[in-house]
Amino acid sequence: MPAPYGNREKRQHILETAYGLFKRDGFHATGIDRIIAEADVAKMTMYRHFPSKDGLIVEVIDWRMERFEHQLDQLAEAGGTPEAKIEKIFDWYGSWFQSPDFHGCLFAHALAEYGDPTHAVFKAATDQKNSLRRRIREIVDDALPQERAEGVATVLLMLIEGATLLAQMGQGETAIRDARKAALGLFAQSTSPS
Repeated sequence: MPAPYGNREKRQHILETAYGLFKRDGFHATGIDRIIAEADVAKMTMYRHFPSKDGLIVEVIDWRMERFEHQLDQLAEAGGTPEAKIEKIFDWYGSWFQSPDFHGCLFAHALAEYGDPTHAVFKAATDQKNSLRRRIREIVDDALPQERAEGVATVLLMLIEGATLLAQMGQGETAIRDARKAALGLFAQSTSPS
């Protein structure tokens, strides 16, 4: 990534404006001219900070991923058993689903709009999903035999992703309740002796 141009506050403002538009309206539906207008910046300023729309999208995804990772770090710092940490993750998602700012998962939207696995946007979104699965795996590693941990982490990620989709369909409360219950049941079953 090239060194940022000029004013960091202006760059951040453009990034946050683009994020708001992308999450609400989608990547393809949001043109550069709209971002420029909403951010109230000159076209030259925009292109000096972000020479291409795809580059801007990747940076928005990376920025959102950093924020999400920070939120997960705060949950992990709260401590507790692996089961309690999983509960905290599902609780966080439940709160997010109830937020007026909830418009579905930005990363899932990116994967849907940029389906080519070689595209930079697809890769950035995939990195986030893989990072979340890795973090869940690190939590369950503390309680499960190695041969079970990867599968359980993958299923927990699928429960989160499915609940997020149902929340986008207006069923957030039911979705997170059922996903949380299934996750804790799976975890309990996986930690019991064979």
